[in-house]
Amino acid sequence: MSKEIILNCEKLERRFALLNNGKLEEYKIERDDDTPKAGDIYLGRIINLDISLQAAFIDIGAKKNAFLHFKEMLPGNSELVEQYQTDQANRENAIVAKRKKQTRIPENSPLNAEVSRRKKKISMEDIPNIFKPGMEILVQVAKAPISTKGARVTCDITIPGRFLVLMPYSEHIGLSSRIESTAERERLRKILEQLELPEGMGMICRTNGEGRKQTFFKRDLDLLMDYWKKIELGVESRVAPRRLFTEPNLIDRTVRDFMTDEIGGIVVDDQEAFKHIKETLKRIGGSKLSSKVTHFKSPAQIFDYYKIDEQLLAVFQREVKLPGGGAIVIDETEALIAIDVNSGHGRKLSEQPEFVLKTNLEAAEEIARQLRLRDVGGLVVLDFIDMRSASDRDEVYRHMKKLVKDDRAKTKVLPLSKLGLMEMTRQREHESILDQVYDPCPYCHGTGMVKSALTMSAEIQRELSSVMRDKKYRGVALRVFMHPEVLNRLRNEDAQLLNDLESKYKNELSFRADPALHYEEFRLTDADTGEKIL
Repeated sequence: MSKEIILNCEKLERRFALLNNGKLEEYKIERDDDTPKAGDIYLGRIINLDISLQAAFIDIGAKKNAFLHFKEMLPGNSELVEQYQTDQANRENAIVAKRKKQTRIPENSPLNAEVSRRKKKISMEDIPNIFKPGMEILVQVAKAPISTKGARVTCDITIPGRFLVLMPYSEHIGLSSRIESTAERERLRKILEQLELPEGMGMICRTNGEGRKQTFFKRDLDLLMDYWKKIELGVESRVAPRRLFTEPNLIDRTVRDFMTDEIGGIVVDDQEAFKHIKETLKRIGGSKLSSKVTHFKSPAQIFDYYKIDEQLLAVFQREVKLPGGGAIVIDETEALIAIDVNSGHGRKLSEQPEFVLKTNLEAAEEIARQLRLRDVGGLVVLDFIDMRSASDRDEVYRHMKKLVKDDRAKTKVLPLSKLGLMEMTRQREHESILDQVYDPCPYCHGTGMVKSALTMSAEIQRELSSVMRDKKYRGVALRVFMHPEVLNRLRNEDAQLLNDLESKYKNELSFRADPALHYEEFRLTDADTGEKIL
């Protein structure tokens, strides 16, 4: 078997799975909503500029204003910058002229040269003087809204196609670093130089372009230029906030980004999506490429048939087992992703260097896979099993670098520190799979913990003591309803303590289990009237 793409298309969501010899390598979910997605382009409006944060807040029509760093504001706004520089130069020249008139400074004075150098450079301090609240500004979503944060945007626009990435505000012509052949890079560079590109624009050849003829690039560039012309028309309308370009849906992105020569086929369970993919692949690659698409017609659920759902169970588990008996434990926090590697064996075996190295290499492979599957990003800290040998530590570092090389998200890995930790960063463009599928528990608020039976017993006894000390409840028969597990604790370990309470306050106490109550809830009532006390 080779790599295979499985697509599940339903009304509420579409799911993507990439299998490598039947093993799940990548997983994505898409749902229809108006939330800004990475790659979307908006004509936004500047709401305010925060000097302390060196950032502007942009209204793009979303629930939260988007965040735009000052350094990301200059691309695409050359006219504003040039006008500001011209105004600055005129002011500087007026000052110099006045100074020369007063002090008779010669034309070749170093003072004049210093003024000339200063007026050409734009610094972060100049941004609030160039951009003002209320201005329209063209931005692209670099990172979708995550948790309570709004989208992060940039003015450095890029529009990806199947073989090219168009850069309207950069003259750079480049090639994907994953194209390694020197001869192929030279051939592709010549093709790119022959393409007619408007002045001031640039482009990058994607990995998919390797081995392709010039006609493929010409067709792709024409499509990207059509996109850009529509965006320019939207900018001219001056209607902000407004979305001018949206990233293709999951079906089209699959064809654009994933359908390479190493993919053996696509299996899709929707007739309409099947026809669309087949026609698109035939248009860009001919009948041979389109023949790789299969319509799944079985009555079985497609993800069940390919055993994807059972593999997805591990994606949402905190602990993931390794083939050699070890395990990795993954904790997602607000600040970082912490991953701990455990040997899973006794101390004697865990001290053998060969076993430790083998377990750590297994862990590295599973960590790289889990990061892609869970689609997590930001700072990741890995705590491998301690290795005494420097060569073993270097081997784990090299292996991890090799494993993340083909990750579509930009990833940077650092060598193991003196504390035995490996730090890495992974590009984060949107919420992780875990955050897309789950909401925080309303009881534990995402901590994953509830109070123990001992704690609940103590709280119940504390509340009973408080009520029975009240004169109006003296001699009243009291009944307490609680979760069965808590009741089990009260009837056994704490039975004598409850007898002591009855004797002390002269109240009759009775206890009932109520499975409908949450573990941390209890209800106190008058046993005779049923009236609620607490």
